[in-house]
Amino acid sequence: MNTQKTAPLFLAIFAFFILTGFFNDQTPDEARKEQQQMRQETLNKLYAEAPEAKKKIQNSAGYAVFSNIGINLFLLSTANGAGVAHNNKTGKDTYMKMWSGGVGVGLGVKDFRGVFIFANQQVFNQFVTEGWQAGAQADAAARNEGEGDAADVAIDVGPGIELYQMTESGLALQATIQGTKYWQNEDLN
Repeated sequence: MNTQKTAPLFLAIFAFFILTGFFNDQTPDEARKEQQQMRQETLNKLYAEAPEAKKKIQNSAGYAVFSNIGINLFLLSTANGAGVAHNNKTGKDTYMKMWSGGVGVGLGVKDFRGVFIFANQQVFNQFVTEGWQAGAQADAAARNEGEGDAADVAIDVGPGIELYQMTESGLALQATIQGTKYWQNEDLN
């Protein structure tokens, strides 16, 4: 058996098990605590890079913060993640899951965070109770008002829904949410 040819296959199988949470032995309390910490870290990073987002979130019906790890292996790509949706009116948190799959040539792992902002209560409630599925790729051009200002890279991904997407290197100028499904995590709610 040629290990150079089989190594990518073993890596793909291992990555699949990691992404699907196969090795996850957290209690629900530990998972909720981890999601709360991820949300706070993500919001802190967002506010540092796009200060206008803080006011948008405060004035919204609610918001949701997701952490997502994606793997692109040869012709298939998949991503799995989790997050917290917060209702600004009631103060209630709803824990959620996400999954996406697609086709594309490549090899690699991508870690990103997404912050959804909901303009009204109806859109927020629909996202949380019925879930949501993104069917297209959203592209955005950064708008920079002047020298030294932060670019506003919130992307409209649906009626009444804006998205900030961040990677390790900062705010993304393009959000790829094609084929992504969001729904409640019954184990944590």
